[in-house]
Amino acid sequence: MLARVWSASLIGINAMKVGVEVDIAGGLPAIVVVGLPDTAVQESKERVKAALKNAGYAFPMRRVVVNLTPADLRKEGPSFDLPISMGILAASEQVNVQLLEQFILLGEVSLDGSLRAVAGVLAIAATAKQLGMRGIVVPADNAREAALVQGIDVYGFQHLSEVADFLNHPDRYQPLQVNATEELARSPFTGLDLKDVKGQAQARRALEIAAAGGHNLVFVGPPGSGKTMLARRLPGILPPLSFEEALEVTQIHSVAGLLKERGSLVCDRPFRSPHHSASGPSLVGGGSFPRPGEISLAHRGVLFLDELTEFKRDVLEFLRQPLEDGCVTISRTRQSVAFPAQFTLVASTNPCPCGYFGDTVQVCTCSPRSREQYWAKLSGPLMDRIDLQVAVNRLKPEEMIQQPKGEDSQTVRQRVQQARSRSQARLQSQGLRCNAEMQSRHLRKWCQLDDTTQALLEGAIRKLGLSARATDRILKVARTIADLAGEEGLQTAHVAEAIQYRTIDRMQ
Repeated sequence: MLARVWSASLIGINAMKVGVEVDIAGGLPAIVVVGLPDTAVQESKERVKAALKNAGYAFPMRRVVVNLTPADLRKEGPSFDLPISMGILAASEQVNVQLLEQFILLGEVSLDGSLRAVAGVLAIAATAKQLGMRGIVVPADNAREAALVQGIDVYGFQHLSEVADFLNHPDRYQPLQVNATEELARSPFTGLDLKDVKGQAQARRALEIAAAGGHNLVFVGPPGSGKTMLARRLPGILPPLSFEEALEVTQIHSVAGLLKERGSLVCDRPFRSPHHSASGPSLVGGGSFPRPGEISLAHRGVLFLDELTEFKRDVLEFLRQPLEDGCVTISRTRQSVAFPAQFTLVASTNPCPCGYFGDTVQVCTCSPRSREQYWAKLSGPLMDRIDLQVAVNRLKPEEMIQQPKGEDSQTVRQRVQQARSRSQARLQSQGLRCNAEMQSRHLRKWCQLDDTTQALLEGAIRKLGLSARATDRILKVARTIADLAGEEGLQTAHVAEAIQYRTIDRMQ
């Protein structure tokens, strides 16, 4: 007998419907899986056979052929265990076949018949809705994730026998319902608080500007000055994720198999901090089956690169296109996959190899040539894409021993949200979310300068040797400073402050 079950396969952060056809015919007992399966799918025949027997079902002692369609799409992972199991039971007339055309099934099967969670369920649930399927059947651990997609029925089960019983007696079960909006609203913020930072007024101000405008930021200073501590507090002053943004982030983490660490819905903005030994593919994504890298996992959040100059130059160059376009495209022979990568880049670095160039206490031991080679690791085009370049100096002795006196993250976050609201009201008609996404045509419209301010900017361009891109970055930062101040137009003070955040340009 022939039976067909629907499942799905991931392509980037999207999914494609896959048919699992099972035919039981005469011949020597064997299971054959065709349709470009990878090793995990090939091994599923052993898992499925043991699971069905241990769950109390009769395994057909005949030739079983499993065909995964479309045949030219590479299939990977253990998520086909459940549909193959149900296909065999349907073809051997042990379960009812009426619901199999209406649902997408996926899940890994253990040898005892229990179901294990798989990656990418949110993307597959969204695809099921787009295709007009009635619903999706998944392992219980994936059920709340799938239920984030409204408009389809989601059923989560612990064991193979429960799925078979559902197919035979669907009236006994109710689909899972999840109010994702309420779950997002009541999620407490667990980030670090800015009130713990002592001193560093300029660096705190730069963090606020970066959060309000979505600007990239680099801290330059000696070891122990607090660069990393400051960077780790940026998520705490960023606006909370909207429901649409939370779904985007959750879908990426689901495809990457990291959702167990974050729950069914990612409610906080991501903060990713790869080690400086990270390779290019680990940063931007890749693999024979492309998976998102660190920059995509930081989508709608923060990518922190500590000790920026310790990263390999060719690895850092991978960041140039995502920083400009907000996405990364990975091309393979059979397919091309695009991953979203709209993140705020925050980096920290020492001013020289020894770390003490310009320090008021420790004497720098580096030669001019070694400092030049040190900064040569950072290309001009990359640094042009970083809006805020801030010097973080050593704390004074009296600052080290006194109690922190700065504002807490909640207070700063309120100002950031107010500034974001102003910019979004201005940019929404252009399809933009923050000032950092503005293009030249937007700058001409919303960053007009008077004669005095224009002369100031022209002098800075000549003195610092700024490129056109760096000049645009100054205007974007000035626009954010104006939003924080509640001003409609750019003032000379706004542009002057923005120019001050070009530390590296002044050092070179």
